[in-house]
Amino acid sequence: MNKQTLHLWLACPNDVLAEGIAPACDLLLSADERVRWQAFRFERLRREYLTTRALVRTALSHYHPISPEAWRFTLNAYGKPTASAADCDLQFNLSNSPGLVVCLIGHGAELGVDVEPCERVKEIAEVAHRVFSALELEQLEALSGKDKLDRGLSLWTLKESYIKARGMGLSLPLDKFSFVFGGAEGIRLELDPSLNDEAGRWRFCLLEHAGHRIAIMAERTAGPDLEMLETRPLLAPPARLAVSAPRWFPEG
Repeated sequence: MNKQTLHLWLACPNDVLAEGIAPACDLLLSADERVRWQAFRFERLRREYLTTRALVRTALSHYHPISPEAWRFTLNAYGKPTASAADCDLQFNLSNSPGLVVCLIGHGAELGVDVEPCERVKEIAEVAHRVFSALELEQLEALSGKDKLDRGLSLWTLKESYIKARGMGLSLPLDKFSFVFGGAEGIRLELDPSLNDEAGRWRFCLLEHAGHRIAIMAERTAGPDLEMLETRPLLAPPARLAVSAPRWFPEG
């Protein structure tokens, strides 16, 4: 695995409905993962969780000589998991939706990823005033129709990918950082000094896949090359997807 390449793995939660897939995934889970999986009341959430855990375990084993069922994970104070294997500098981040689960993997750099169904655009627009910064809202209100809905979806996924890359979740105030669209830079990240971070530390991009918007955030040491792999049916050998190279921000 090239240390300058990020790898984005994709899987479909509905694949666990195929005969034999769910039992095979079950064998990969740790005891606490199995308890959590069985505790979900709704079948949709059970499929998403099982797919997410099976995907991260099989994907990590693609790059490090540990069997999928042997991986163990530790959580930071905000719940972000990391692999606890010795001599392993793999970093990863996960995101799930009813139709698509993604796992971003790289070497030695902080990563964040978010996936959202494009059909959520109206739902996101309804909560924009609560999750976007004043500058983001100002730009958003200058748009209309589909352009406005599309911008809201991009902002949502980008902001989610940033807080996940920081590993601090919603403890980071969403109104203290902005993704500003326009100008020669295309999209730029602006951070309030209170966040104790530098915008120049990060590079990010937006992708489209199977009716979903995906945002990727990575420390500059980790990119910008990206390889996408799909495992369908779940647990099958991964297939590389032929995709156009994404536009990374900032460029260079």
